[in-house]
Amino acid sequence: MPAPAPAAGRTISPSRAARPGGLAGRALEFWLTSYRRTWRGSVVSGFAAPLLYLGALGFGLGSLVDQGGAGRVAGVSYAVYVAPGVLAANAMQTAVSETTYPVMGAIKWNRQYYAMLATPLGVLDILLGHLGFVLLRVLGVSAAFVAVGALLGAFTSPWAVLAVPVAVLCGGAHAAPVLAFSARQESDSAFAMLFRFGLIPMFLFAGTFFPISQLPAVLQPVARVTPLWHATSLCRELSLGTASPLVGIGHVVYLSAWFAVGTWLAARALRWRLVK
Repeated sequence: MPAPAPAAGRTISPSRAARPGGLAGRALEFWLTSYRRTWRGSVVSGFAAPLLYLGALGFGLGSLVDQGGAGRVAGVSYAVYVAPGVLAANAMQTAVSETTYPVMGAIKWNRQYYAMLATPLGVLDILLGHLGFVLLRVLGVSAAFVAVGALLGAFTSPWAVLAVPVAVLCGGAHAAPVLAFSARQESDSAFAMLFRFGLIPMFLFAGTFFPISQLPAVLQPVARVTPLWHATSLCRELSLGTASPLVGIGHVVYLSAWFAVGTWLAARALRWRLVK
């Protein structure tokens, strides 16, 4: 009896297929292919967001803060101060938006995760492929933000270019644990609670718009344990050219720990949800 004809398309190395996470690139290809239908709109919003944020907050509200020079924050104009914080917060928002409803859809509504499991892909491949796509999205919006901010004069130090990978790490530090949270939800009603009691308080009180030293003393330690504060602090230090290597390494290690633990939790959540 003749052997069946090989399937069309690229072949998969058996050793690569057997390696956990070895086929994550195939899952990433799926998300990139899907993104081809919407990338134009996200590119427009990626460049519009810094214009709106910096125009309204940095140069609009900032003109009042800077009035007379006495109201400057940390010795710089408010636009220069707030731009790195909004960069980190924008990375967080992008990461969370890509790991809430899209994850719920991939499990319950469109069931892309189950379709991937019907192929040689495993749970770790699915997870790493999706996280890889999220990090690419964060990279795109962060690079656009820094480029527009530099043209507007909000990023003045050449070290500000290193704020882009920090923003990507900030995205990963939020994307992985939120994906773990999303994978365990039965409905999207929990996302409103996540946004209301997690995302918005961090956006407002983790140092994005003002130093956390202005918070009540009891809330300052709470702000310091959030990954957004660490990302905001490092992005701000880089954009101002005042970053300390030792402190910077501490911020990176802390954000990396959130990403690593979140990825581990997400792998457990997806395995529990998808592999019955």
